[in-house]
Amino acid sequence: MTEETTTLTPQAPPPVRHWPALELKGTEFDPLLAEFMREGPLTRIQLPHGEGWAWLATRYDDVKAITNDPRFSRAEVTGRQVTRLAPHFKPRPGSLAFADQPDHNRLRRAVAGAFTVGAAKRLRPRAQEMLDGLVDGMVRAGPPADLVERVLEPFPVALVSEVMGVPAADRERVHAWTRTIISTSGGAEAAERAKCGLYGWITDTVRARAHSTGDDVYSLLGAAVARGDIGADEAVGLAGPLQIGGEAVTHNCGQLLYLVLTRPELMARMRQEPGTRATAIDELLRHIPHRTSVGLARIALEDVELHGHRIAAGDAVYVSYLAANRDPAVFPDPERIDVDRDPNPHLAFGNGPHHCTGAVLARMQTELLVGTLLDRLPGLRLAVPADQVLWRRKTMIRGPQTLPVTW
Repeated sequence: MTEETTTLTPQAPPPVRHWPALELKGTEFDPLLAEFMREGPLTRIQLPHGEGWAWLATRYDDVKAITNDPRFSRAEVTGRQVTRLAPHFKPRPGSLAFADQPDHNRLRRAVAGAFTVGAAKRLRPRAQEMLDGLVDGMVRAGPPADLVERVLEPFPVALVSEVMGVPAADRERVHAWTRTIISTSGGAEAAERAKCGLYGWITDTVRARAHSTGDDVYSLLGAAVARGDIGADEAVGLAGPLQIGGEAVTHNCGQLLYLVLTRPELMARMRQEPGTRATAIDELLRHIPHRTSVGLARIALEDVELHGHRIAAGDAVYVSYLAANRDPAVFPDPERIDVDRDPNPHLAFGNGPHHCTGAVLARMQTELLVGTLLDRLPGLRLAVPADQVLWRRKTMIRGPQTLPVTW
């Protein structure tokens, strides 16, 4: 990061702003985040849980700089009760999300082979087959249908089990655990029981594949533990979020398809010009507010001056990818969905060492979902008025709870 040296005396820090978890409608952008963006490049925020306050960076260049700067540590967060959105904070050993270098690369290397462009290309025909089966079932049952229940939830969950290497006999059980964990209706106790079941199963599976030569994730992890590259607890901490990771695809695609279904001109263009779908998906990924407030914090390891403010060693720092994706200095007229936006260097999958591990896989699934639904269901439309679509509440990942469609 380039430090500013022209300011001799640091500015007085901005006031601490309380940032509650708002119950927002549809794909509405958080009005408080929009305020913070207008007020300046750095804000100080206090979220609903944890302790104290944290800096928030909202400008594109600052977000990219901070997420690439080793002076801002994720590992340091594990020993703190940083102000945060989540009510509970229990990072597991091996979690990529809280690893700094060189541990981050060591852990990521153990599973990287399953998430390459080549791996996604090899998986694509099988993914299409699985998706076609789900759409076939929905069509046979006839309209109307809940697109979330029939396609958007089961497809990513099933595909990730394929990548992870979940045996056919165990898939229903693993699917049940992951569905409960990502559900908003089962309650905290049910989710905790499901986590215990899933993580116990992962522990046994990794141990059983110590000598496997397979290219699925559990085989890669079993072999990495056997070689001593990673510990057994680290393997479990790595696998859990990947196994549950279909949640983001489900809800991001739910938002994305809602936007397509409520904008006839966008729908028509994506149908009539299939060549525009890839750029349209990029623009929709840039536009959708995929999460509530912010994700995970970092801790400054030393004093850093930015925009005339001194971020002191020990201060917590958040970045907002949602804000960065609407920075007018990078994305002119950022509120508009522009299928022809070029270039479009959005940060929907994060940035730096913590760039989403499954980004290539998630992108492939999104392309397949959008293309298959547009091509196979030419009459696809919402089965209820747009303002009657139910949205997830009290959640960190935003998206429609149900998406009723007909065709």
